[in-house]
Amino acid sequence: MASHNQISRIIITFVLIPLLIFQCHVCSQDKVNLSLYYESLCPYCADFIVNQLVKVLQTDLGSIVNLRLVPWGNTQIAPNTSWICQHGTDECQLNTVEACAIKVWSNLETHFKLISCIEQLHLQNKHSSWQSCFASTGLNQNPIENCYNNGLGYRLETAYADETTKLKPAHRFVPWVLVNNQPLQEDYQDFIAYICKAYKGRNKPQACKTKSLEINKISAQDTNPRVCFR
Repeated sequence: MASHNQISRIIITFVLIPLLIFQCHVCSQDKVNLSLYYESLCPYCADFIVNQLVKVLQTDLGSIVNLRLVPWGNTQIAPNTSWICQHGTDECQLNTVEACAIKVWSNLETHFKLISCIEQLHLQNKHSSWQSCFASTGLNQNPIENCYNNGLGYRLETAYADETTKLKPAHRFVPWVLVNNQPLQEDYQDFIAYICKAYKGRNKPQACKTKSLEINKISAQDTNPRVCFR
């Protein structure tokens, strides 16, 4: 016969495991979806990624956020199906490289590391040295080269183009930031306040408790918006 201790362990197992699974499911459901539609050589996108969006990883905000990056932006598709990138062919290349990074390294911290490095170089007018990011981040260059050269990168960008085109309302500029599928428009720099407002779970992260956190509505008629228009 099973001992009293064995019976107790069995009961605990059957009670606690489903409870933990349920709790994890609830936590996942409570997370706020944050999406960034951008292009690699828009200076305002680069600044947002390097100096603002990184806070998702630098603070406990990441515990309540599902962050997704979509590198296509204001690129257009010509009648012959070639791409016309707003900031030239380098941007087409780097959009694809960053799409490959997202695919190859599904872990947010990993692909964000490479993307942030590239965007930091762009802010320094050194984006042509983007391959140096593999050495500085310690990431393997080979899977990105394979993705870029074997056509996967092209297919990823084509899918991002289709997704961006179907945005409702349509994006007017980049960076175009969505919180739970709602565009923040010109208020994108207040994304943390919007995330904290959208989060309905218990135990708000410390990043949501700062006194300076507030939403400052920016008019669509702002004469100096920090965006790259279509």
